Amino acid sequence: MQRRLFDYIVISLKGIAMGAADAVPGVSGGTIAFISGIYEELITSISNVNPSLFKTLIKKGFVPFWKMLNGNFLVALLLGIVVSFVSFMRLAKYLLENHPILIWSFFFGLILASIYFVGKQIQQWNFPILVALIIGIVIAIYVSQLSSLTTNEHSWFLFWAGAIAICAMILPGISGSFILIILGAYKTLSDALHDFDIKKILVFAAGAVIGLLSFSHVLKWLFKHYHNITLALLTGFIFGSLNKVWPWKETLTWYTNSKGIKTPLLQKSISPFFFNGDNQILFALLLMIIGFLTIFILERLGSKKV
Repeated sequence: MQRRLFDYIVISLKGIAMGAADAVPGVSGGTIAFISGIYEELITSISNVNPSLFKTLIKKGFVPFWKMLNGNFLVALLLGIVVSFVSFMRLAKYLLENHPILIWSFFFGLILASIYFVGKQIQQWNFPILVALIIGIVIAIYVSQLSSLTTNEHSWFLFWAGAIAICAMILPGISGSFILIILGAYKTLSDALHDFDIKKILVFAAGAVIGLLSFSHVLKWLFKHYHNITLALLTGFIFGSLNKVWPWKETLTWYTNSKGIKTPLLQKSISPFFFNGDNQILFALLLMIIGFLTIFILERLGSKKV
């Protein structure tokens, strides 16, 4: 399709939203991609990276290769994702440590609205689709309640963590950052980005590329052969992730690092009226509404063919 410069700017803005979401443990950039109308094009474009693509480069030259790759789209999107993820990861860390209720409230409203917009794309409902929805909910709730492993900085571990986390990052409802926490790799990657540890960043990126290229083929096949069931499963993932982003938590266990700094390890959702401390309920409700309305804006952008 023919795109103008403005169209690619819009795609980069969607990438920025995806990167910001992926930087927050519990929120999925895949959800943003789905709502903003670029999810299936993204999966198709990634899955086009195969041996035939490079045969095209050798036999026909760069221009047919770039067109087959959908290169302009991928570069515009990835530019937004990378810039946002790297910069927002520091901000997300600060907000999660100092204003957890407020940031979780915003994303709770965002994900709540996402359930409607993803679910409405299911063309017909029947028993297998309902089962897929329930399976998605159960898997997401189970993942959200897993305890994290201890931090591991070994290169091979970081490689496989990147491969696994990137699969979650492109799945609506499953947070790549939260998977990194469960695996014990979130702090390692966060420190590497903060300290510009090129070796660790490249190892993680290599794993992410391998995981992304492999998993995109699976998703493309599922959308082609089981479109409605796949949508139902993804809707279930998003619905189940609400447990993770519920703003009011009670910490059951803590993790203490080598510097003596304590961080929550296992938490459970509780009523805001039973929260030990300032529940900030008015500001929380306001941010839920803002998050909810944000999805309507993204969906409006997604309805435009860019």
